[in-house]
Amino acid sequence: MNHTIRSIPSVVVALGSAAVLSLVLAAPLRAQEPSQGVRIGLTYSAGTRPGLYVLPLRGANADSIRAIITRDIDFGDRISVIAPDSGVPVTGRLNYPLYGRLGAAAILQLSMNAAGGLHVVVHEVGAGRVIHTKDYPIAGSTFSPDWRMSLHAIADEIERQVTGVPGIAATRVLFVRGGALWQIDSDGHGAKPVAGAASALGPVWHPSGTMVAYTEMRDDGTHVLVRDLVSGSVRRVSRRAGANSSPAFSPDGKTLAYSSGEDGTDLFSVALDGSADETRITVGRGSTNSQPTFAPDGRRVAFTTSRLGRPEIYITDSDGANPELLTTSGFGDQLYRADPSWSPDGRFVAFSTQIEGRFQIATIGLRDRAVKQHTIEKVNEDPSWAPDARHLVFTSNRSDVKQLWVLDTESGRLRQLTHGPASRMAAWSPRLSTAR
Repeated sequence: MNHTIRSIPSVVVALGSAAVLSLVLAAPLRAQEPSQGVRIGLTYSAGTRPGLYVLPLRGANADSIRAIITRDIDFGDRISVIAPDSGVPVTGRLNYPLYGRLGAAAILQLSMNAAGGLHVVVHEVGAGRVIHTKDYPIAGSTFSPDWRMSLHAIADEIERQVTGVPGIAATRVLFVRGGALWQIDSDGHGAKPVAGAASALGPVWHPSGTMVAYTEMRDDGTHVLVRDLVSGSVRRVSRRAGANSSPAFSPDGKTLAYSSGEDGTDLFSVALDGSADETRITVGRGSTNSQPTFAPDGRRVAFTTSRLGRPEIYITDSDGANPELLTTSGFGDQLYRADPSWSPDGRFVAFSTQIEGRFQIATIGLRDRAVKQHTIEKVNEDPSWAPDARHLVFTSNRSDVKQLWVLDTESGRLRQLTHGPASRMAAWSPRLSTAR
């Protein structure tokens, strides 16, 4: 499926000069300040996509800034973006009914401020009012990672103002390419290797977004490492011989769970600050227990286990008590379920399941245990949730080479995230920046 932003140059041209003049009245824009305590009247609900008309922008790098923000909002899949190709920025009071006829429930007005930042105004069309106005700084040099992240954060805040839910643009995705650890912005820009992580598998993000954990293959086995992305420091967490893999941080960031063992594997957890001894979570008795993923409250863990003679997904309390089979249905013809990922809102676990001999992405509801299949084409595996609990990133060979793809689980909309050499084992970060 293709991502398209509604571009309506023909409509704009058809309006003619008289219509353009009708958009601008004498009252200056900055006089239209929102009332104290005013909240947006637009609320996102499933199956709806309010239209957002993005007015033209002038100034240094205006086209790039507008394109990045517009694309970010479109990729959020909660807003229908209306973005004319060109035009003169509007500086006066807006003709709200006209924009309403163009399908807009809200209007986004951007302008560069004297400090080099971005002045953002969001209008609610139905109420004929400004509901948000603010100046946002833009960090870093033009087109640098910090510069782009500032724009992503602004886009997320705009989405929050329109729908009540912040976007996911100010995030990154970890993945494995050529045996090394890489990261990429959520819009598919800026793929680069993580320094020092030349041999890595199964990466995960710390809730702070400043650290990552992953499995490293060495001559004496596999080890679980934690790397600080700010300082570059790295330390080995696992101390056992044999296979150590599939790390997962607890939601509070204080604990790391991972799989370890020689004759079969079990789940263990360890305090990152070294304040407590290692804790055993599972007692597998020779079975393979791996791929832990925490519930948002940290009280439970979902994981893959072979204790039934085939890979299935179980849930247990974080201390190992009360284990239960999660994937109880006969969904999938070969009864093979793995790669669990617990959604940030706690409602679903995404996983891989074999159907007609190929892995596909599915989700299971924690309340009703209802299973939904999300992919059918080629081989798809290793799902990881975005912070909005709506989007998944996963590995697929649908382009003939394994790449990362992003799925909107509500609409089924897909976009390819990585290109080039084969990429796999994705992990979506928490929100890394907030517009201020």
